Amino acid sequence: MKKVSIVFLLSFGLLLGNLFSVASEAFASENIGQASNVDLRTMTFNLRYLNTYDQSPHTWEERRPTIREVIRMERPEIFGTQEGVYQQVMDIDADLPEYDWIGEGREGGTKGEFMAIFYKKERFTPLEYDHYWLSDTPDQVGSISWGNTIPRMVTWIKFLDRKTNQQFYFVNTHFDHQSAEAREKSAELIVKKAKEEFNPELPVILTGDFNTAPNSVPYQILTSEGAFVDLWMSAETRINEELGTFNGFRDPTGGGPNRRIDWILSKGNVTTKTIEILDYRKNGQYPSDHYPVIADVTLHY
Repeated sequence: MKKVSIVFLLSFGLLLGNLFSVASEAFASENIGQASNVDLRTMTFNLRYLNTYDQSPHTWEERRPTIREVIRMERPEIFGTQEGVYQQVMDIDADLPEYDWIGEGREGGTKGEFMAIFYKKERFTPLEYDHYWLSDTPDQVGSISWGNTIPRMVTWIKFLDRKTNQQFYFVNTHFDHQSAEAREKSAELIVKKAKEEFNPELPVILTGDFNTAPNSVPYQILTSEGAFVDLWMSAETRINEELGTFNGFRDPTGGGPNRRIDWILSKGNVTTKTIEILDYRKNGQYPSDHYPVIADVTLHY
């Protein structure tokens, strides 16, 4: 099924996805528990949404080739993006044909910002996927509940790694920037969904712009109650420890460590070799107003 049909025909796509999942699960389930590891390079990247007021050299059309350059340079095998609207997601799709993607606009269909997940299509097969909204009614498209004025959401995919025949989950989100209650409730909902709806034997990678500092209440909910691990803290090697991740197109420090608001978390038997806040700039141009975070992880089975 083509990517566009995933967006425009979500209900139909979910039906086909569920049918495909049955056959794929039958093939892949016998491999769960085999002794093997999955080495994975992953990234989280807030793209900065398309608008008419970002000044040169930070318009989308000017930044687009730099983003393509960063992704090709770093070669993540799976990455989650935040804030990109449909045109931006399609631009990245055109620029990076080695990837496929799954996502939906936070206002439904192609409307609003996407929590898109891009993956190397020659290596990974999506077995299941879904979207839910960070509200009291998570199955209601575009719903809000907790003091936020714009919808926030989650996209997740259950993948089969064809190199090892192992499975894992990849989850991508963007927490609200204004409402502290929304961020806390969002963390609680992600914990609840992961516990109730995911296979507990499989590892989970969670990426996102969480719009809050480390050791905040949402961070504690995810890392304590949800038993997620902040890969920044567990990595053997951390690069650019002195930086934050929100540069605002003007601050090379990214706001410092207390503004490390873009995270890669894991759940299950996952180790991290290296994690980096990538402060790449080109002739004074920032690829985005957020620095991407890149991690080399191993999923153990």
